[in-house]
Amino acid sequence: MSVCEKEKDPAALKDEGNTLFKAGDMQGAVCCYTKALKLTDNQAESAVLYRNRSACYLKLEEYNKAETDASQALDVDPGDMKARFRRAQAFQKLGRLDQAFLDVQKCAQMEPKNKAFQDLLRQLGAQIQQKSAQLSSTDARVQQMFSLLLDASANDSDRQKAAQNLVVLSREEAGAEQIFRNDGVKLIQKLLPSKQEEVVLSALRTLVGLCTGHQSRTMAIVNELGMEQLCAVMGSGASTVSLAACHLLQVMFEALTEGMKREIRGKDEAILPEPSKELRSMLRHLLEMMPACNVSGPGRDSAINLLVKQVPRKSLKNPDNSLTLWVIDHGLKKILEVAGTVPELSEGPHLTDNSHMSCSVLLSKLYDDLKSDKERENFNKLCEEYVQQHFSQPGLGAKLRAIQTVSVLLQGPSDVGNRTLEMSGMMDAVISLCASEDVIHQQVAVEALIHAAGKAKRASFITANGVSLLKDLYKKSENDRIRVRALVGLCKLGSAGGTDFSMKQFAEGSTLKLAKQCRKWLCNESLPPTSRRWSVEGLAYLTFDADVKEDFVEDKNALLAMFELTKSEDKTVLFAVGSTLVNCTNSYEVEKPDPQLVELAKYAKQHVPEEHPKDAPSYVEKRLVKLLEAGVVSALGCMVKQESPALTEACRECIARVFLALVQRQEDRGTVVAQGGGKALIPLALDNTDVGKIKAAQALAKITITSNPEIAFPGERIYEVVRPLVSLLSLECSLLQNFEALMALTNLAGISDRLRQKIIKEKAVPKIEGYMFEEHDLVRASATECMCNLVLSTEVQKLYVATGNDRLKLLVLYSGEEDERLRKAAAGTLAMLTAEQPELCARIPTTTTHWLEIIQALLLSEISDLCHRGVVIIQNMMQAEKSLAETLMESEALEILSVLAKGGEGKPVPITKIAQNCLDKAVEYGIIRSSEGKEKCKGTEP
Repeated sequence: MSVCEKEKDPAALKDEGNTLFKAGDMQGAVCCYTKALKLTDNQAESAVLYRNRSACYLKLEEYNKAETDASQALDVDPGDMKARFRRAQAFQKLGRLDQAFLDVQKCAQMEPKNKAFQDLLRQLGAQIQQKSAQLSSTDARVQQMFSLLLDASANDSDRQKAAQNLVVLSREEAGAEQIFRNDGVKLIQKLLPSKQEEVVLSALRTLVGLCTGHQSRTMAIVNELGMEQLCAVMGSGASTVSLAACHLLQVMFEALTEGMKREIRGKDEAILPEPSKELRSMLRHLLEMMPACNVSGPGRDSAINLLVKQVPRKSLKNPDNSLTLWVIDHGLKKILEVAGTVPELSEGPHLTDNSHMSCSVLLSKLYDDLKSDKERENFNKLCEEYVQQHFSQPGLGAKLRAIQTVSVLLQGPSDVGNRTLEMSGMMDAVISLCASEDVIHQQVAVEALIHAAGKAKRASFITANGVSLLKDLYKKSENDRIRVRALVGLCKLGSAGGTDFSMKQFAEGSTLKLAKQCRKWLCNESLPPTSRRWSVEGLAYLTFDADVKEDFVEDKNALLAMFELTKSEDKTVLFAVGSTLVNCTNSYEVEKPDPQLVELAKYAKQHVPEEHPKDAPSYVEKRLVKLLEAGVVSALGCMVKQESPALTEACRECIARVFLALVQRQEDRGTVVAQGGGKALIPLALDNTDVGKIKAAQALAKITITSNPEIAFPGERIYEVVRPLVSLLSLECSLLQNFEALMALTNLAGISDRLRQKIIKEKAVPKIEGYMFEEHDLVRASATECMCNLVLSTEVQKLYVATGNDRLKLLVLYSGEEDERLRKAAAGTLAMLTAEQPELCARIPTTTTHWLEIIQALLLSEISDLCHRGVVIIQNMMQAEKSLAETLMESEALEILSVLAKGGEGKPVPITKIAQNCLDKAVEYGIIRSSEGKEKCKGTEP
């Protein structure tokens, strides 16, 4: 049957799935069964396929899917004992012990002598008893906590202790269930208005425990407490309470959205209601918080943060962006109201230093989530209408609101910001207000001018029209808030040429003077952090110039002042710090132009970019050392921990780029690890732009190659490193990144079986096998080395035991290659496999006609590692079968082993000992006589 025919035949696909299942390839088996299910209309056949796929999912530890498939099979045939037993196993793993017990009890009634059924029945009985005892004990503890909290006469410390104990209890499933069943939500509702911050925090954290990963409890809690009360707590003045409430709502969103994804099936299970109504209600309340005057600044920022995380699609592969469209229709103008607020001028909503930046991030995320020109045009129209409505009103206050809104849009979806800036009279108003005598008016206008200078086209317009204005403000203003902002405008315009040494807007030395003033303001602690933040913005632009970079890294006080700013309340500084560090470390992308094209460009008198002499590798290396000495790693780690919309994906990418630059030199990696770099890199490799993920993963690989992974990533953290490393095994990554990932995975695979299982679970084995065929010698050898460590796992050994593939043949052939590193890896893998799976020994002669020459060449190798691997393979083959021993002893291997057994000439003792063991085995079989192991027995002559 051809491949095409097989793909269309459900029976053939089922047989192939069964073969793959026996060979241990669960993913392949799932794929075959899934294809077969799509092709078959026969219910009985479908039931068998569902049952088989359920077994695969059990092996893959995907227990929800295993239970769903087993239930599908039972819907067709309730008497299918295999399907019922598999569902019982899945229920047990999911912690649904009662349902598991019912299923396995039915199995045992039908087949009372089945040992597997009886064993699981006993296990479940013991587990249920243990859970029951635990529940009764927990019940008593919960009642005790409640009594203390309800007792008004109890002293504050006892009540606080009880509240904290409740939090601990809520984190265990048994405790959470008992709190919920004992009317705990109503009690918590009474605690939320408490004046004691610790009690309110404990109440919120208890609710987090109740909601985490539990859809039905979350829906009940949302309905019982009501979003109004939860939003009121989040909107309260205390930032710690606001953050805790924000975390609770985040957990609630996750529980509801995960619940919507999960398929709920089975006759024994109640169907849960659709949670989308609760989700929309939660989003509506968050949008209503935007313009509300009774909401605190931190509370409003938390609401924006939740909208950023929950509304846009997590992946653009998901076609449904209806939530974004709903938020734009119901809440865009509410968000713009926050964006347009000038706190010093109006009695509008309370803002923090981060609110405008948070709005920019939210607006940008919403705009990026739109799918069509029609949707984008609607977004533009709503923004233009809002800005026009205020700009056309009489009075300066409304015009300032319009300019402030444009300023926020220029930072967020800049295309939308540029369109609103081009509205009639807007730019003129900005430039005229820059000359206002009112400091606040000046501040709003200058900031808008700075954000407008982002595009090259607009920068040239402002260079022609605004530079003299900004210079006047910088020189003549008596207010440092205005001067520092004017300085940033000049910095931005002065750096319009980027890293191109020949494209400078200002006279020689001007950028150095501007940078010096930026550093001076940065170190001036009498200025508020918001004003000092602008000096970092200036440096983010000026550090395109290598002279500025050199001066900056020499100024340790300025570096420390910048690092200290990352810990301030104003998180808008994060991207400016990240950008400045990217420039200082030259970790931006640099495309090296083709030399021939450069010559052509010169001939055609076109502009050719020039690199600054101080951007040469030797200068960059010295700058990296200076940054490490100043504590850059700790600052980056602190930035990664920030829970703020200001820590955008672009910002995270900057941090990942800097980390990769910091670990380029092997001697610096220990410093990076010691200062917490390993810990900071893991979240950057999991949540980032596509480029940022790769950069962070490559930095992790470099650390894992040269540092002890168990020290660099202590405890459970080491398992989190695996996924980013596996992500580098992709065609989209460079060969160097592939190579480094393979080297790092080799180190991890050699540590423990649990780590090997994690690598296998991340589906790395097929990718590693693919790289074993790579043309590049180093990549091919490193992939084989990785496989050498992975074959310690029984699951990988089964892949080699399975018939119908060339895995074993490849190892035998590679053991005869010229590349020493590849030979060592392949022969080492072969030695381990033949020791663990003796049945493979008999298959070695069938792989290639040159198998004997290859093994003899290993024995004769002057490289002791190769010789050692060769004698181990021979020993394993001789121990496996007498016929193999006879074949080997009839060849030159006997003479070589005899020489090796004598030792001498610096032969290592292990080789001598194993060679003697081989000869002893041949004597035991009666193939040779014992006199020095040289003489063959009669009857064995050819």
